[in-house]
Amino acid sequence: MSDLTFGYAAMLEQFHPSEVVDLTALAEEHGFSGCMAADHFQPWVPQQGQAAFVWNVLTAVGERTRGDMGPGVTCPSFRFHPAMVAQAAATLEAMYPGRSWLGVGSGEALNEHVIGGYWPEAGERSRRMFEAIELIKKLFDASIAGKDIKHKGEFFTMETSRLWTMPEVAPPVLVATAGPINAKKTGKLADGIITVGAPLEKIEGLFAKFAEGAREAGKDPDTMPKVLQLHMSWAATDEEALSNALTEWPNGGMKFPKADIRSPHDFAQMAKLVRPEDFEGRMVISSDPDEHRAYIQRFVDLGFDRIYLHNVGRNQAEWIEVFGRDVLPKLTR
Repeated sequence: MSDLTFGYAAMLEQFHPSEVVDLTALAEEHGFSGCMAADHFQPWVPQQGQAAFVWNVLTAVGERTRGDMGPGVTCPSFRFHPAMVAQAAATLEAMYPGRSWLGVGSGEALNEHVIGGYWPEAGERSRRMFEAIELIKKLFDASIAGKDIKHKGEFFTMETSRLWTMPEVAPPVLVATAGPINAKKTGKLADGIITVGAPLEKIEGLFAKFAEGAREAGKDPDTMPKVLQLHMSWAATDEEALSNALTEWPNGGMKFPKADIRSPHDFAQMAKLVRPEDFEGRMVISSDPDEHRAYIQRFVDLGFDRIYLHNVGRNQAEWIEVFGRDVLPKLTR
């Protein structure tokens, strides 16, 4: 089992890239371990207001900090060919050895539809993702060995080539999933799993399927990273915390699949229907740091190795200081 760490979830949908870099450095000063940076072409709602290119930001984060970092998550099968994602991830790891990881997902129309073309249903998106992972890992392995490789599959073709800039050890590939079928495939085909806050019994089921897939592939699931991204709303008062959630992160209160919605303006219309009670069971909204600590501890006890925390409001600096002082030191395995 890996050491327990708590990282900063940097929302590129909400903050200018220079501000994200500053906040990540501030978080490290206050005890956060690293950075999970969102890969978005558009924000969820116009109010959030940003969508910087994740790989540029991670490079700047690497220069300003010493912790781990990775995109959480990028889609290697629509905007980007898997070979390009592999090149980006390999370059980042070559520049900052031992610090980076590659988080991948099956994609959301909000970001991926911009290239046009057919937007497939969830099953096909998952098949595309796992073929992309196969290609990326083949490319990593061949390139480290100094060999060329080619690929022709159901969705992707790559002519004979290699990555000419490679780290000594390839970055681990982590898959973001919240479903049991993909969790089992993740254990079998990837190096670790990423998920988001959910009822504990659901996550226990994901872990069981993840472990099943890992063992089928001859791997020890206890040594593979289990990563959580956790959204929350903390502010000086409960009223401010609730206002931040409703204004800045209404998507957190939308109790329906969002992967097929294409426009921040459509999300903004849906956000008008979100009520305070819609956040119940989905994220903690409170001014009490100890209430947040108790909620985070439940996921620690469940077996996560790395937890990246996202406070949904604009009050990032205050939140980082309070949680660095009053929450992180009290969390224990």
